[in-house]
Amino acid sequence: MKLKTKLTLFNTISKLVIVTIFVLLLPRLIKNITQNYTDNKLIKQKEKLLKIVNSQGIQSYIHNGESDASYYTPLKEDYVSLDIDSVPGYLDTIRNDKRILQGDTIEYRILSHNFMAGKKKYLLEIAISADAITETTRPLQSLAFQVLVGMILLTIMADQLYSNYVLKPLGLIIKTKLIGQKFPNFGSYKEVKTSTSDFQHLDISIHKMIETIESTFQKEREFISNASHELMTPISILQSKIENMFEREDIVDELKTRLLEMQKILNRLKSITKTLLLISQIENEQFLKEDKIPLSDLLQEVYDEISIRLQDKNISYEATIPANWQLVEVNKFLLFNLFFNLINNAIKYNNEDGAIRIETSLENNNFSISIIDTGIGITAEALPYIFNRFKKFRQSLQQDSFGLGLPIVKSIAAFHNIEIEVVSEKGTGSIFKLIFPPGAVEIK
Repeated sequence: MKLKTKLTLFNTISKLVIVTIFVLLLPRLIKNITQNYTDNKLIKQKEKLLKIVNSQGIQSYIHNGESDASYYTPLKEDYVSLDIDSVPGYLDTIRNDKRILQGDTIEYRILSHNFMAGKKKYLLEIAISADAITETTRPLQSLAFQVLVGMILLTIMADQLYSNYVLKPLGLIIKTKLIGQKFPNFGSYKEVKTSTSDFQHLDISIHKMIETIESTFQKEREFISNASHELMTPISILQSKIENMFEREDIVDELKTRLLEMQKILNRLKSITKTLLLISQIENEQFLKEDKIPLSDLLQEVYDEISIRLQDKNISYEATIPANWQLVEVNKFLLFNLFFNLINNAIKYNNEDGAIRIETSLENNNFSISIIDTGIGITAEALPYIFNRFKKFRQSLQQDSFGLGLPIVKSIAAFHNIEIEVVSEKGTGSIFKLIFPPGAVEIK
């Protein structure tokens, strides 16, 4: 999962958690807010009424010695009561309580306050019904929830936009410095513009690492190329001397046998050296890709050279190659080596009376060629390492193999941007599928 996706997912989940907690707490919060608002309203009404009493006197509310200040609204949502208080003690409270008005029992939020006026104590009650408070609470809850959801959505969008902006340089670093490069040829350094110091440091560090890797690979290539080239001279000299010794008449049979063994070892060494030199030349791109050749002709040339080996093991060979397929902008010599090595391996690791098939396919303008054999197959453990140089497995140890055939195939394929897919099962056989890049194959 990408870092940007993880950050967006985390922000979304965290905000959903906040929304859930808020929704659970919302009724209590709204209730407390509404209750505080109601209490403040009751207190203001009390202060207003007391101010009138102080300025006008209590007589304005008394008629024939009785209170004339009690009233309530027609819907009984609130009421005010001012009566003479005969209960001793001081009272100044706000609480929920029930009152009976015209036979109806209604729950109110009641402010109770007693005070002295004209040498008498009076009890003032100002009340608002609980139902009226609840009716005010529900719209507030709905409004608060809508506002919260809107803010959450806006913050998610803002987080997404900001994450895209902040992480864009990281995506460019990955795309241009890692994914977009052809290993191990990385090209020149191009700075990724960013104001984030961490990404600047990462960009420079990756470039330095790439420079080190490229330099190391270049030194390895130069060493292999130089060593392979230099080794050819002493090997040729030794071969010439051994051949000259064979022409001498005084050589005993035992010495001839040892000379033959030495000549065989030199031939193996010469073959390995030539192969390493070829791989080095391919990786250093010392070959041109200017050839144009029909695929059927190329595979026919491979068959003509390798057919004697098919006869030795009585292996059947079948190639279904369209006559109008033509390889363009390729190196014929290298592709000949590629197919030769693959078909030679299919023979070498095949069974007596086995079979080899070469099939082609065209799907969505993607050309591919498959070399299929009925040989001993490759184990699942060995499959990831078959293209490693000098990596020899149990089945290759039984053959005259140096462990360089498939590395050559891999190098030639990479040079032509050909993908290789391998499917194999122990004891059943193997399929090497070559997928050509767009433009590498034309239909005449």
